[in-house]
Amino acid sequence: MSTQTEMAGVQEWRDIDWPKVESSVHTLQRRIYRASQKGDKELVHRLQRLLMSSRSAKLLAVRKVTQDNQGKKNAGIDGVSCLEPEERLPLVESLSLDAKPKPVRRVWIPKPGTDEKRPLGIPTMFDRAMQALVKLALEPEWEAQFEPNSYGFRPGRSCQDAIDALFLATRTMPKHVLDADIAKCFDRINHEALLNKLQTFPLMRRAIKAWLGAGVLDGDTLFPTTEGTPQGGVISPLLANIALHGLEREIEAHFTGYKRVENNALALWKPSVVRYADDFVVLHRDEGVVRECQAIAQEWLKGMGLELKPSKTRIAHTLNEVDGIVGFDFLGFTVRQFPVGKYHSGKTSRGQLLGFATIIKPSQKKVKLHKKRLADLIKHMRSFPQKKLIETLNPIIKGWCNYYRAVCSAATFQSLDNYLYKLLWLWAKWRHKTKGLRWVASKYWRPGWIFEFKGLTLRKHGETKIVRHVKVKGERSPYDGDWTYWASRQAQYPGVTLWMASLLKKQQGKCLECGLTFMPDDLIEAHHVYHDLGKKKWHLELLHRHCHDKRPAPEFRLPPKGGSDDKA
Repeated sequence: MSTQTEMAGVQEWRDIDWPKVESSVHTLQRRIYRASQKGDKELVHRLQRLLMSSRSAKLLAVRKVTQDNQGKKNAGIDGVSCLEPEERLPLVESLSLDAKPKPVRRVWIPKPGTDEKRPLGIPTMFDRAMQALVKLALEPEWEAQFEPNSYGFRPGRSCQDAIDALFLATRTMPKHVLDADIAKCFDRINHEALLNKLQTFPLMRRAIKAWLGAGVLDGDTLFPTTEGTPQGGVISPLLANIALHGLEREIEAHFTGYKRVENNALALWKPSVVRYADDFVVLHRDEGVVRECQAIAQEWLKGMGLELKPSKTRIAHTLNEVDGIVGFDFLGFTVRQFPVGKYHSGKTSRGQLLGFATIIKPSQKKVKLHKKRLADLIKHMRSFPQKKLIETLNPIIKGWCNYYRAVCSAATFQSLDNYLYKLLWLWAKWRHKTKGLRWVASKYWRPGWIFEFKGLTLRKHGETKIVRHVKVKGERSPYDGDWTYWASRQAQYPGVTLWMASLLKKQQGKCLECGLTFMPDDLIEAHHVYHDLGKKKWHLELLHRHCHDKRPAPEFRLPPKGGSDDKA
């Protein structure tokens, strides 16, 4: 290929109107979602064929696997990875469901906190793009059917949503808990049961069946795959969610309509189920109901070729001790209740004191793993300059704190800062064994014990502000078309400009004039509050059109006398 042709390819890929591509695909996905809600399978399949044949969907699938995915640099058995822009468009043109998939390349990666390793299957770049294309069509169909308390590997949902659901289920009553884990879920899913559950059209069924049975190449040995979905495939998490779909409703169906009388009040027997991928918990105030739920789950899982893992499945209680442990761990958090006095007690909706408080904190296991990671890293970087150490530690600290900032983590953050200070002090003293303590302190810390190098400051855990997470509503999905709700949650939504989505998130989806939440059919306008002449920037607010009429004309504000503050 000549240089001119290569440059033309690069320019063509760069010239793609991605907002238009995303909007086009999302429009079809919303139609698939609505058709699936109505149960119109024929229309769903027709729209899925239309989506997968569209150039926009193929472009989006290729961009996802060649640019967005974290594993884009990992090659399959063909050795292809990190496609250049001029190589992406030929891949777009070659995508076809009729192509025969190649076996996945197996690599073994360590499990965090254990000496065990788990297998990771890496498909070829072509197969990854095909799976991403099929996922674009299959996901909206199943998002319309998935259960409300399923949170793992779904768009618009997160671990924090699952934890908030647990808080809502336990905040007013002590409960028994079935803390369950499915043994080797991805590796043991029954192919035939999964394909029957999909109920899709023949072409897509054959493609998915071929991916499931493509085989695994471990070193130089090819192993057949008669069960399971390879961890590492683009579509594998979605297929696993489809396989486990129905577990929550199966458990709840056994108790629907049953009531009992306690203290002259009717109490529903319906248990609460929260699932994140292959981990789930069942909560109820009656231990017998929880044990019955365990038997129901065991029996239901057999239909998919799965079973509960005995070593990771236990009965716990949120307030009382069971086998020496109070509460339970889920997704790296510890959920438990503490007996407290009237000033700290939780209250019912009628204001009655409960006598306990539900507290969710980072689990001790995860705290220890984080400490070990910090200690190992600092020990490894003894000979590295201070700047490199700060640049390495900051993203680790920020990521860990952001994950836990929605729960009661302030005390944990403070203890981690104390631990980190001790590690850094040992690091500094080791580097200057012949220097005095005052000299070491002045070299690496500035007043206030701030670890800094030429303006680059080490982030502290305690700097992270505790921000309570708002759980996603019920069965909501990004494909339901409620752009005001999802833009206000995520600060992005296909077809909505970035500045408008950011303002919606900042305003929490509410009009700043009347205080009401924006609805999808509301007419929204941007009000120019004032123009900062120093920064040459308009400051905007989003208002209802009828509320916009009440606002005064915008102001023009001069920069301070010292001049423009652009450099500040």
